[in-house]
Amino acid sequence: MPNIIEITDLSSPGLDVFARLTEAQLRNRLEPEKGIFIAESPKVIARALDAGCEPKALLMERKHIEGQAGEIIARCGEVPVYTADRAVLAGLTGYELTRGVLCAMGRPRLPSVEALCADARRVAVLEGIVDPTNIGAIFRSAAALHMDAVLVTPTCCDPLYRRAARVSMGTVFQVPWTRIGEDHTQWPQPGLRRLQKLGFKTAAMALSDRSVSIDDPRLMAEEKLAIVLGTEGDGLAQTTIADCDYTVKIPMSHGVDSLNVAAASAVAFWQLRTI
Repeated sequence: MPNIIEITDLSSPGLDVFARLTEAQLRNRLEPEKGIFIAESPKVIARALDAGCEPKALLMERKHIEGQAGEIIARCGEVPVYTADRAVLAGLTGYELTRGVLCAMGRPRLPSVEALCADARRVAVLEGIVDPTNIGAIFRSAAALHMDAVLVTPTCCDPLYRRAARVSMGTVFQVPWTRIGEDHTQWPQPGLRRLQKLGFKTAAMALSDRSVSIDDPRLMAEEKLAIVLGTEGDGLAQTTIADCDYTVKIPMSHGVDSLNVAAASAVAFWQLRTI
């Protein structure tokens, strides 16, 4: 039977994960392996459950208990289901819930880079991308456009950030991913060396005097290719570009110098996919 709890006291400790802990606090609560993330919307929650993530608590509008969240509740066993009307929940969380449902879940254990890339031929590497909307959009493109895995650098936004996972439509739970380094000393040179030892050629998406076009046949011929995408605005660090095997550009017209990183990722993933 579901454990339905009507919210009568907004200061209840059980609501802390939804209202009073920052993303960083959720991620590092107690110990990293006991960290929590918040999944938003039934579709995202369902994909997280499909991936084996453990539900801790649900928060939803009252009307969804027997509506669109009914199946989610059934899958979550006896975890607490906190409920109230939309206005109370918005006051608690500080934002309108997308499709009226949140789930606090245990963070999955991430694999090593070597394990993740063992059978991969095309991987995306995200360097310092900080906008969760861009992270979510890139993951959605990676899932749709044949990327085998995604690697995120230490300064990258967390792919399990609530808005990133929501924008990805839950594909952060479908595309294998992990971190390539835990702090800034492990990227770029150490991380690029790890990829090269695994047999990957590295392609920096950047404009420079030595850039080759994204349709260069040498890129398509590479057996294993890591596509490296840089942060919004500044793009990839010069040291990253210098140490990659290729520098790659998407030809532009009408005087446009570049695309948003999420849009560029979709073009790159499609063009450089394995045939």
